[in-house]
Amino acid sequence: MHIRQILKQRKPSFSFEFFPARTEASAEELYQTIRDLQPLKPSFVSITYGAGGGTRELTHQLVARVKETTEIPPVPHLTCVGQSKAEVDQILIRYAALGVCNILALRGDPPRNQSDYDWSGGDFQYASDLVRFIREFNESGRHPSGGFGIGVAGFPEGHPATPNRLLEMDYLKAKCDEGADYICSQLFFDNHDFFDFRDRCSLMGIQIPIIAGIMPVTSLSSMRRMAELAAGARFPAKLLKALSRASDEQGAVEKVGIHYAAQQCSELLAADVDGLHFYTLNKSRATTEIYQSLGLSIGAGAA
Repeated sequence: MHIRQILKQRKPSFSFEFFPARTEASAEELYQTIRDLQPLKPSFVSITYGAGGGTRELTHQLVARVKETTEIPPVPHLTCVGQSKAEVDQILIRYAALGVCNILALRGDPPRNQSDYDWSGGDFQYASDLVRFIREFNESGRHPSGGFGIGVAGFPEGHPATPNRLLEMDYLKAKCDEGADYICSQLFFDNHDFFDFRDRCSLMGIQIPIIAGIMPVTSLSSMRRMAELAAGARFPAKLLKALSRASDEQGAVEKVGIHYAAQQCSELLAADVDGLHFYTLNKSRATTEIYQSLGLSIGAGAA
């Protein structure tokens, strides 16, 4: 189902993100997580691609398994890094043949240890270039269902590579103008950042749905990882104080993080958010507990 139909069926949408497992044991753990979350009937699940497209085949395998063994629409990530137009065309052909109807188009992270990566050397320098290419694929009529829905990323706290916040919004508007159907935000911990981002999108004439990305803190090590993955992530003092009271006790930290994320979600829902997207880190417990704390019944994400 095309993402426009998915998001129109129910507002707000509820969705999850997974990353491909690299070992057989972790793959089985991931599939158990998917089985655990399937009764929540998410609107869709997104599947990451890895820095530099490093998990290309693993991503395709996971997308195929979700498509073939569940009723959840998969939304694979696709990045610009290190890929030619011919390679991306083949990826789109494979997904179209599999019956995948949506793509999250990202600029992506360069390969590890390549901080001086030369973006000008590839066929896709910006995410807007990738969005345009997918739209042109759609217009070619080669997708049996009429074409891919296209998602793009938004950054409520600002894009780490674009300190100029005005230019950042110009880049986002370019992605939308090229044919994006929705925006999925990077994680954030202060809802004021998201509300301000949503208002700035409106001022730019961006009228597509904006889904809020939520990642609960479940351990102090996971918080440090978030700070690395989402460079520039702001951890409000309110959250840090609550975590400090929990000390290093694993269960207490997780409880604080889930409670804080649930409060975020409650406020976002009250403010008529278009959707909530949970960065699960391939675990089910935190997302399930947030659902329960919000009073969402099983199947809340379904039409």
